[in-house]
Amino acid sequence: MADRLYLGIDIGTYESKGILTDFKGIVHGQAVVKHEMLIPKSGWAEHDPVDVWWGDFIRITKKLLSQSDVSSKQIASVAVSAIGPCMLPIDQDTNPLYSGVLYGVDTRASEEINYLNDLIGKKTIFDFGGNALTSQSIGPKILWLKNQHPVIFEKTYKIVTSTTFIVQKLTGQCVIDHYSAANFTPFYDKSKLKWNDSLLPDIIEIQKLPELKWTSEIAGHITEKASKETGLSSGVPVTVGTIDAAAEAISVGVQKPGHIMIMYGSTMFFIGLTSNYQSDESLWSAPWLFEKEYSLMAGTSTSGTITQWFRKEFARELDSSEAFSELTKLASKSPIGSKNLVTLPYFSGERTPIQNPNACGVLFGLNLTHTREDIYRSLLEGISFGANHIIETFVSSGFKPEILFAVGGGVKNKVWTSSISNITGFNQIVKSKTIGAAYGNAFLGALSVGHVERNDIDNWNRTSRIIKAKCHPIYSKQYELFKALYENTAHLMG
Repeated sequence: MADRLYLGIDIGTYESKGILTDFKGIVHGQAVVKHEMLIPKSGWAEHDPVDVWWGDFIRITKKLLSQSDVSSKQIASVAVSAIGPCMLPIDQDTNPLYSGVLYGVDTRASEEINYLNDLIGKKTIFDFGGNALTSQSIGPKILWLKNQHPVIFEKTYKIVTSTTFIVQKLTGQCVIDHYSAANFTPFYDKSKLKWNDSLLPDIIEIQKLPELKWTSEIAGHITEKASKETGLSSGVPVTVGTIDAAAEAISVGVQKPGHIMIMYGSTMFFIGLTSNYQSDESLWSAPWLFEKEYSLMAGTSTSGTITQWFRKEFARELDSSEAFSELTKLASKSPIGSKNLVTLPYFSGERTPIQNPNACGVLFGLNLTHTREDIYRSLLEGISFGANHIIETFVSSGFKPEILFAVGGGVKNKVWTSSISNITGFNQIVKSKTIGAAYGNAFLGALSVGHVERNDIDNWNRTSRIIKAKCHPIYSKQYELFKALYENTAHLMG
């Protein structure tokens, strides 16, 4: 197996990554491709599935094969993850009939959520699938498509998510993993781990949803057509794949109940593993990537996107390649607590735990002594207060956090990571490789063909450092203010 390599690719919100590893986890090639998220209307978030999802996959594979001293015949498996859950109608030839409607940051289906809650009942929906209807749910977005674009809906052969689309382009097989499918509320039956339209038989035929499988199962093999487009050899096995955050959790060694991954990205995402199917109306739940394993999840609507916004609007003079490191240096000069500034980081609504697409950002406590670095630090601390709110909700649901693993591009920001630990009171483990989901996919691919065992990820990716939690009394005071700010302004937010 020494010359066998495993290809992992992840399609993110603003960029895609690819990686080649051997069976020991040594990296033999990396590639990154950037792209844009489309915002055609306020509250909408889309990708062009052909250009971004499939196009990035092709561009990355060709980059890896051309830049690395690697033959396509060395690749033993392919595993893909992508942002999700997404909603994309396709025809029988896997041609998109609409743009790819993104995960919970897209809030277009708010009316449909209210309609379905009134029609079926919130408790019935929650008890059936383990998840409340939110902007993360695909069922309301399917109903939105049917209501707003009946002609497109009539032509639809399948409704797929981003990973399904890519895997289908590679193999011809239309599949989805259980972890992703659990977000197709109210069509996923948590008790039977099957599609079930008993709550809503009149929206879409179950046959128009992908076939359910487990993440590391082999979905199919690369077709001759996909081989010509990507440069990969035909016949290579392709896994079912999953959502990017789940692959990211795999990459850092999240394996046992009590483990939590915190993903620092455009949004923050949290995954905690549980020994049984736990549910909480303020969180999301799903089967994990393997049979008889389960997970609780949470996600913010903004985090890294706020820092992107700040750089663009208030740090234009900084070189784009160095802007964030410079801003972090500036923020470190501001005292802990940002001179009593408190930020609500709801710049695009909020997902968990408040589940309010109308929530707004608030910067509270400004006076004439505050500087740019104070405001930037307050943004990072506000995101961290939001993270603490999520972890508090995990605990109140009965989850017992044991180990926190930090991953994603944001782990380079020491002000942000230290704020998370200091506010939550938990240490965070950072692994030596913070490549993320693409690395997790490579491991899942190696696992799917039997070349590694589950616990080999600890050898692939060893602990690099631990972010220690330090108690700061000002954070306890500010956190109570953070919660009170939302409670006392929510009625003004629409």
